Amino acid sequence: MSKTPNIKDIIRQEYIKCVQDPAHFMKKYCNIQHPQRGRVLFNLYPFQDKVLHLLRDNPYSIILKSRQLGISTLAAGYSLWLMLFQKDKNVLCIATKQETARNMVTKVKFMYDNLPSWLKIPADEHNRLSLRLSNGSQIKATSASSDAGRSEAVSLLIVDEAAFIDQIGEIWASAQQTLATGGGAIVLSTPYGTGNWFHKTWVSAENAENDFIPIKLPWYVHPERDENWRKRQDELLGDPRLAAQECDCDFSTSGDVVFYNEWVDFIKETTIQDPLERRGTDQNLWIWEPADYTREYMVVADVARGDGKDSSACHIIDIQSNTQVAEYKGQLPPKEFGYFLTGLATEYNNAMLVIENASIGWATIDAVIERGYRNLYHSPKSEQLTSESYLKVFEGNSEMTPGFTMSLRTRPLVVSKFREFVGDRSVTIRSKRLLEEMKVFVWKNGRPEAQQGYNDDLVMSFGIGMFLRDTSLKFQQQSHDMTRAALGNFSKGNSSQGVYRGNNVPNPYSIKTENGEEDISWLL
Repeated sequence: MSKTPNIKDIIRQEYIKCVQDPAHFMKKYCNIQHPQRGRVLFNLYPFQDKVLHLLRDNPYSIILKSRQLGISTLAAGYSLWLMLFQKDKNVLCIATKQETARNMVTKVKFMYDNLPSWLKIPADEHNRLSLRLSNGSQIKATSASSDAGRSEAVSLLIVDEAAFIDQIGEIWASAQQTLATGGGAIVLSTPYGTGNWFHKTWVSAENAENDFIPIKLPWYVHPERDENWRKRQDELLGDPRLAAQECDCDFSTSGDVVFYNEWVDFIKETTIQDPLERRGTDQNLWIWEPADYTREYMVVADVARGDGKDSSACHIIDIQSNTQVAEYKGQLPPKEFGYFLTGLATEYNNAMLVIENASIGWATIDAVIERGYRNLYHSPKSEQLTSESYLKVFEGNSEMTPGFTMSLRTRPLVVSKFREFVGDRSVTIRSKRLLEEMKVFVWKNGRPEAQQGYNDDLVMSFGIGMFLRDTSLKFQQQSHDMTRAALGNFSKGNSSQGVYRGNNVPNPYSIKTENGEEDISWLL
C-alpha cells in the first residue's frame, strides 16, 4: 500500500524546483495581466524560456527587441525570483520616465500579490514605486537622471528602453561603481538610431568587446506572428521605417536621423575617397582636387573656439559640379583660422569665402578683412535673401553684414537644403569625416543637431554651402542679369550718340561723358 505524499514534502520539493529554475517558478506560480485575457499564469513561450535562462546565467545582458514580446514582464518575473530566493538583493529599474519605470515595479507587485502563501515573504514596504521584503531584498523604480543609482548598492540594474534615454551613458558610469562589486544589468530596448550609448554598447557586445551578452529578438521569434502580422504593422504604424524599427530590430531605419541610412550607404559606396593630399602640421587639410583656374569655388567655414572642445571646419566646393574638393577640420585659434581661410580661398581661384558670423566667428572674419580679401560673403541684416538684397553686397550697402548669419530662421533652411541635395543625389561628398557626422546628426525636440557626445561642425558648414548654392548664388546671377539688362537699356538710350566699338559696330557698354567716351563693361 503506497504512502500518501506529505503536503510538506510536496511544498519542499516545489520550493526547491522554484529555487533552481526561474522558468518553473514563473510558469507555475506567477500571474500576469494579459491585455486581452486578463489575469493568467505566465506560460512562457520557448523564446522567453531561453532568454530567461540567459539572464540567469549571464550577469550582463543587452536585449535588442521587437515591440510587445513580453520582455519587460520577463525581467519583472526574473527580478521577483531573485528577490524571493536570495537575501539582500537590490533591484533598481530605470526608464525614460518614472511612470515607465514604475510599470516594472507594478508587474513585480502583481506577481508577488498572487503568489501562494508558502512562497511569499512578508513585505516591509509595498507602495507605488517600491517593494521591499523582510529578507532585505527590494525593487525600486526611478526616472533617468545622471545620478540615478549613484548612491545605491545595486544588485541588478534594469534599464528599460535604454536607446531613448539621453543621459544613459552618465547613468551607466555612476551605476558601474556599485555593479562592479558583483552586481549585474539587464539593458533592453527597441533600436532608436545609431551612435547612441545603446547602439554602441550593442555593437561592442556583438564583437565581444564588453561584458554584455547580446540577445536579439525580432518580431518573428513570437510563435503567434506571421508575415500577415508583419505587413499589418506597416499599416498600423503608418511608416515602414517606424515598423522596421519597432519590429525588425533595425538600427539603420530607427531614430530621428536627418540623413537616412540608405542615403549614407549610397555616399559611402559611390563617392567617398581617401584624399589625394593631406596638408598642414596636423595633416587635417584634405585635398581631393587641386585648384583649377577655369572653375568657380566657394569656401564655407564654421569657427570653433580652438580650445579642444570642438573643431573649426571648412569645405571647398566646386560650384558648378557641386563637388567637395577639399576639407579642413582641426584646432586653430579663430584669428589664425582667418589667415588660413584667406590663403585657401585665394588659392582656389579667389573663391567666395563664407564664414558663420556667430560670436567667435567675428575674430576670424576680422582677420580676413585685415588681409584685404575682397570676395567675402555678406548677409542681409533683414535675412531676406533676394536678388535685390544680394546686389547690395556689390554696392557696399550698410544693410549687409560680413559673414553668414545662422538664426532660428536660416538653420532649418540650411539643414533642409542639405537633405534635399543628398536625397536627390545631386552633391558629391568625398569625406568620411563628414559622413561620420551625418550618421549621428538627428532631430532632437524638432531641432537638427548632433547626438550627445558628437560634433556637427562639418555638417553645418557644408549645409551652409548647399543653402547658399541654391539661394544667394542664384541671386548673384540674377543680380548680374539685372545689371546687364539695365546697362543694355541705358546703352540703347545712348545709341544715338554715335558710340561705336571698331568696324563701325556700336558698343552697347559705352557712354558719353564730359571727358569723352567711357567703356563701362567692367561693371559686368
